[in-house]
Amino acid sequence: MAVAVLAALAGIVWVQQWQRLPQGWEWPALTALLLLCACRRQIGLVALLAGALWAAGFGAWRLAQQLPEDLQNQAVDVEGYIAGMPKHMDNRIGFDFAVTRPAGDFPSKLRLNWYRTTADVAAGQSWRLTVKLRQPHGRLNPGGFDYEAWLFANRIGATGYVRDEPAPSRLADDGRVGAVLARARQSISARLDQALPGGSNLGLIKALTIGSQDGIGQAQWQVFRKTGTVHLIVISGSHISLVAGLVFLVVRRAWAWTGNPRWSPQRVAALTAWLAAAFYAGLAGYSVPTLRAVVMLAVAFAALSWQRHVGAWRILLLALLAVLIVDPLAVQAVGFWLSFAAVGLLIYVSAGRLGRPGYWREAALAQWATAAGLAPLLILFFQQVSLISPLANWLAVPAIGIVVVPLVLAAVALLFVWPMFAQFLLQLADWILQSLWWTLQALAKLPLSNATLPEPAWPALLAAGIGSVLLLAPRGFPGRYLGAWLLLPVLVADVARPPPGEARLALLDVGQGLAAVVETAEHRLLFDTGARYSEDSDMGDSVILPYLRSRGIRRLDGLIVSHDDIDHSGGAESVLAEVAADQVFSSVPAWAERPEGRYCRAGQTWNWDGVEFRMLAPSDPRLPGDNDNSCVLQVRTASASLLLTADIEQAGERRLVELYGDQLASTFLVAPHHGSKTSSTLTFLEQVAPAWVLIPAGYSNRFGFPHPQVLERYRRMGANWANTAEQGAIIVDTAEMPVAIHGERCRHRRYWMADDACPAAEAGR
Repeated sequence: MAVAVLAALAGIVWVQQWQRLPQGWEWPALTALLLLCACRRQIGLVALLAGALWAAGFGAWRLAQQLPEDLQNQAVDVEGYIAGMPKHMDNRIGFDFAVTRPAGDFPSKLRLNWYRTTADVAAGQSWRLTVKLRQPHGRLNPGGFDYEAWLFANRIGATGYVRDEPAPSRLADDGRVGAVLARARQSISARLDQALPGGSNLGLIKALTIGSQDGIGQAQWQVFRKTGTVHLIVISGSHISLVAGLVFLVVRRAWAWTGNPRWSPQRVAALTAWLAAAFYAGLAGYSVPTLRAVVMLAVAFAALSWQRHVGAWRILLLALLAVLIVDPLAVQAVGFWLSFAAVGLLIYVSAGRLGRPGYWREAALAQWATAAGLAPLLILFFQQVSLISPLANWLAVPAIGIVVVPLVLAAVALLFVWPMFAQFLLQLADWILQSLWWTLQALAKLPLSNATLPEPAWPALLAAGIGSVLLLAPRGFPGRYLGAWLLLPVLVADVARPPPGEARLALLDVGQGLAAVVETAEHRLLFDTGARYSEDSDMGDSVILPYLRSRGIRRLDGLIVSHDDIDHSGGAESVLAEVAADQVFSSVPAWAERPEGRYCRAGQTWNWDGVEFRMLAPSDPRLPGDNDNSCVLQVRTASASLLLTADIEQAGERRLVELYGDQLASTFLVAPHHGSKTSSTLTFLEQVAPAWVLIPAGYSNRFGFPHPQVLERYRRMGANWANTAEQGAIIVDTAEMPVAIHGERCRHRRYWMADDACPAAEAGR
């Protein structure tokens, strides 16, 4: 069984790497190959091909639910209900909308924003809306979160916004299970707000009860990541199992007390406990870890009711198979791998071992096992691993799992019948969480609380996985201590750096904004930091830091904040909170006058590893407006040159031409002001004479950047161009001859992606 299930898993994962799904004759060819393997009794190959065919067919079905091309950017009338907790932001409300009409090939779920509304929007409400939609599209960067893949895996077939005309209208409540669960979550959320107004840990309590994480701030997430305790803050398998266990014990005792002989207390308690677990998982939206827990509980309770012995490994494999059948796209979720790996590790270190340690020693063993065993996966997915995770979890697991979760769940139940006592329980839970929070904060501030490592190569990752299993083997197991040596390739891995005299530019995909990383052999520079959208959302945290981790960059030699526009400076604070910068250059006093800061001025030069950096602007006298006083940087290597121009417009370009003339000549030009028609003047382009123009623009942005007139100028100049909105992050490596560019959407192409054109493979002068 194990071989078949794991082979099916491999087939499903294989499909997720395809750039396109089978077409025409390829479907029957794969089916025929499957039947041939079945005739030859090749069970592993049969399972592999069956998993691949199932995943491919499932993927084709999901693609058919994407927004049709003829409805792109069109107004559409839809009916449905708000499927999740609405998220209130500065001037808008964001929510997922389950569509009931129109049906057919129209997407079954939308992700919408409703701007400047005074409507009382709540989960579970049914609405008739006029929406403007576009096909799913997400930013794509090395090391970053793949939003487009997440949308596809979560059945969100389009994104868009609600139009004010015609006016949206409320409909009668929908009776579907999803709508009922959404209304239950909203009702619990409202009562929690009333019972614990202004509670410092209200966001954590909501996360533990209804799976809503909107109230957890960016600083809190950072502490949980550094201490390896994120899994305790989301409704996970351990929480589901705890609820099921408590309900089982209570119902079994209560049913036995009634003396009813028709149904055994064991069976009644098992069924009730499983229903309670399924309802609790529903409140969390049936994430992969909760679905895995519900399936495992179903198998375990069935075995308990009918007095059958089922091994822990068999239960885990059955749960894995069930999840893959229900949703093969679950393999795209990080939670899928971490959840199943964590449970497998716990079974591995506990099942069949001689003797039984005390509770605290057993808890310490469990935390050591999960920390060591999951470390390779954490490095792969996040390029970070917490070094204090075993200690933090040893303290936090019993505090949250044994004390806080039962308290808050009991409080939620009592909110509807005994609000005063429920409020007392919530205040007690809030006090315990606050005490735990102080402890976790102190641990997170330790100098070596976590380690940042570059993304490992697959051979190193495989070796580390084998090494972790060996280290956790029982004492006396042959070759156990070889595990430490097998971990070394991951721990000492490094990424390729440019040779002396050359540079690597990464123009990151930060939507409508700018962020670029320039690397030389021994130095790293960040030019601008993208946008900030809210107190808890900015490009520094979501794009730049993951990229720096993927490249193993723990410190910046320089940071340039070109000017004060929020789409260029918004992520700086988040970046500096984790990665220190030796120098900060800016035209903005708030940044230039910091202890490590200085104003950027024309004429500043420095040389890193044989690469010349030259600041071309701003110059005196200053020009009107912030955009034209942006920092402008030219980078010259042995084989190419790069010109980063921020948001300069016609006046700034004219000044550069007057001061530098043909010295502006550069192989690569980062388009001024994102390709606005107020920049990229013909005189300026003639002096720069770029082979490539790299455009940092947001997908389908409201400004219409890059402007068609500007693209026409680039074409007339004979310059190629690449746009981050279409290619994702754009990588330029001047050490490649001829100098080449690579778009992340081309390198990371998958079958669910929009059909964007890939840039040419190389460019040179």
